[in-house]
Amino acid sequence: MQSLLVANRGEIARRIIRSARELGLRTVAVYSEADSGSAHVADADTAVPIGPAPARDSYLDGARVINAARTAGANAVHPGYGFLSENAEFAEAVEAAGLIWIGPRPDSLRAMGDKQRAREIAERAGVPVVPGSRRFAIGDIQDLDRAAAVIDYPLLVKASAGGGGIGMRRVDGPESLEKTVTATQSMAQKAFGDGTVFLERFVPKARHVEIQVFGFGDGTAIHLFERDCSVQRRFQKVIEESPAPGLPPETRDAMAEAALALCKETEYRGAGTIEFIVDADSFEFFFLEMNTRIQVEHPVTEMIVDRDLVAMQIDLARGALTGIDQAEIEMHGHAIECRLYAENPTKMFMPSPGPLDVFDLPEAGEDLRIESGYRAGDVVTTYYDPMLAKLIVHGPDRMATCEAALAALRAVRVEGIHTNRDFLIACLEDAGFRSGAVYTGFVDDNVKRLTAAKG
Repeated sequence: MQSLLVANRGEIARRIIRSARELGLRTVAVYSEADSGSAHVADADTAVPIGPAPARDSYLDGARVINAARTAGANAVHPGYGFLSENAEFAEAVEAAGLIWIGPRPDSLRAMGDKQRAREIAERAGVPVVPGSRRFAIGDIQDLDRAAAVIDYPLLVKASAGGGGIGMRRVDGPESLEKTVTATQSMAQKAFGDGTVFLERFVPKARHVEIQVFGFGDGTAIHLFERDCSVQRRFQKVIEESPAPGLPPETRDAMAEAALALCKETEYRGAGTIEFIVDADSFEFFFLEMNTRIQVEHPVTEMIVDRDLVAMQIDLARGALTGIDQAEIEMHGHAIECRLYAENPTKMFMPSPGPLDVFDLPEAGEDLRIESGYRAGDVVTTYYDPMLAKLIVHGPDRMATCEAALAALRAVRVEGIHTNRDFLIACLEDAGFRSGAVYTGFVDDNVKRLTAAKG
């Protein structure tokens, strides 16, 4: 491997470029017409245009990306997260083109990308799963009421091919079940090309806790501890931290063992994340899904274990990484990540595109990491996810880290668009959050107070 193409944009593209450069690799960026002046383009050694702004015509067009790799002389492809990162057909096409795919094997992407199949694999590996139903294809509602009655309300209707909170809707009673299933099927067909859905029990007061894993492709794997991602809006994460506050050690250990059992069952290769739903009262946990890629929140783990997950991905793909013993992975201190979004919390967190007239972020340091794909003067478009930056803070304990995260957020200055800065500050100052009483409904239950506060 001499030259690596990053099949992505924004902050994750910059993040991958940084690690690749430190490993002595030449880097290639790709960009849409809307991103021609973006920071990730400037960071790379060379950059190749791949089409119009809509992602389907550029970042989601695998043929254009592979052609860009050939044009630039790259012999490896890193997909980052989102876009084509979990697309098995794209991974196969990359390898068929004679390029090195930096990610899990295509069969792993295919198996774990199908939520229902992933549940079956997890069950086979002895991993506890949330009670759920069979698949319901478009037009199929036979036995729908019976399946819901077995699971009981409230429940979730979930797209089999969904991810990142997309294609997931809550149903509180039988009167809205059929309508919600039909609407979710239609949305899933448009978004993923697969309209099948299934029903799954909704845990009323749940925590979202995930285990970072890294597999070596031969049935062996390590875990790099857990992240709590319970502070969410619209089923999408906004604050993540490690270690998970108040999680009993025996629960943490059992979750880690379950995650490793799944890696062994699938002979998983590379970085991945096993996501669990944890009952906030009983600490009973259930497998939710596996993300077969680097996560948005991976810096949280990197801060507490002092390892570069992206570099590990690259080294494994080029045969420069041998097995790592679990005993070598040690946790130090506490880390919190806050996602700064271009959105208006007072208007249901709707995206807020526009020019970044002022975009001042605090200076990064040993215990403060800043990941962003934007600079002052850039324009936040409507084409892509509105995340502006990630602020990741490390400290000796949770309270010290909370205070450091607050200081970092208060130093943020953005003009020209709305952001969720004050909302994030309100979350970190909240008594419930400070006590560690986090759960996935935390934002919904406190939204008026959290969005009215000013940092």
